[in-house]
Amino acid sequence: MSAAIRANQSVRAQVIGLAGWLLLTFAAAAAGAFASASAGTFYQQLSRPDWSPPAWLFGPVWTVLYIMMAVAAWLVWRRHGFRRAGGALTIYILQLVINALWTWLFFVWHQGQLAFVEILILWALIVVTMAAFARQHALAALLLVPYLGWVSFACALTFVTWQSNPAILG
Repeated sequence: MSAAIRANQSVRAQVIGLAGWLLLTFAAAAAGAFASASAGTFYQQLSRPDWSPPAWLFGPVWTVLYIMMAVAAWLVWRRHGFRRAGGALTIYILQLVINALWTWLFFVWHQGQLAFVEILILWALIVVTMAAFARQHALAALLLVPYLGWVSFACALTFVTWQSNPAILG
């Protein structure tokens, strides 16, 4: 087999890998989006702090974050594969599941306290993911910094909104 054919297969495998990480990451996003189908109406009913963003901002911000997250996972996978980076990538997948769960807790089941505890767990898992990614690929860890920042903001927003709406968010 010629070097050009091997290089093309490698590029093809990398593109398929990137598509796979994007698909997996956006599957988690879709699970959250499904749960938040009526979130706009519910969000408008809540007493929110003055510093809370408008509902329309969440979609674009999360879209950019999910792309960055998928690229980070892909970079780790591309460099080390699942065999050598399986622990880091498994933590990444776990935090995706926890990420999607928050939307269900808050917007569907109206469980403010559980949503707050869960987002703290998510925050910790993002830090662990970043540390694991940093050992594999420095840029991958850096790509998660905005995600950690947004979830840090979301922690504060979740807490204040939950505390401001005890009748609605239990």
